[in-house]
Amino acid sequence: MATPALEIRDLHAWYGESHVLHGMALEVAHGEVVTLLGRNGAGRTSTLRAVLGLTGRRAGSVKVNGVETTGMPPHAIARLGIGYCPEERGIFASLTCEQNLMLPPVVAEGGMAIEEIYAMFPQIAERRASPGGRLSGGEQQMLAIARILRTGAKLLLLDEITEGLAPVIVQRLGQVVTALRERGFTIVLVEQNFRFAAPLADRHYVVERGQVVKVVRKDELAANTEVLNEYLGV
Repeated sequence: MATPALEIRDLHAWYGESHVLHGMALEVAHGEVVTLLGRNGAGRTSTLRAVLGLTGRRAGSVKVNGVETTGMPPHAIARLGIGYCPEERGIFASLTCEQNLMLPPVVAEGGMAIEEIYAMFPQIAERRASPGGRLSGGEQQMLAIARILRTGAKLLLLDEITEGLAPVIVQRLGQVVTALRERGFTIVLVEQNFRFAAPLADRHYVVERGQVVKVVRKDELAANTEVLNEYLGV
């Protein structure tokens, strides 16, 4: 069997004394899109942060392309080819759109050329000289995704990319995720917007109290709608 892009086994993580992950386990093959679904505070964002070694203490196993990372510092984990788009976006307000785009370091070979990125995000191309602080919420979100594509990362961790955005922008982001998948990227989506996530993902991991409580494949969605509504409170 091919080595998974991401393999998590019995992952525990802490913020100080607070135990936030309680045996997380999931697997993502190369080229797959999976979602982490759940209510706020369930442990979805903490899972992404723990993959990158950003939670402080962690125990268990996190393998990226077969490489065990639990003893590695965050900068070394990122250089295994991971791109992280945090919920807060982290756009530098005083830098131009293009300066923000060029800021992250290259972590692996094969990153997208800036012309390719502008073709995928024409709104960003139009605003390339604008300060980051003057971009709309949707433009900032597109920039936050765009800048990790230049780095060569092939495993993308995207946290709540549709949060607070207009439906037309959400639709565009769905098209972007589909296009990235077609280019061979592996994507882990943390999402509250199940309508956005449902058609995009191969598998949905429902997270509750820091662990996976349900796994639903794309072809099982119809049969599990009531169960998912119960877990997600939608």
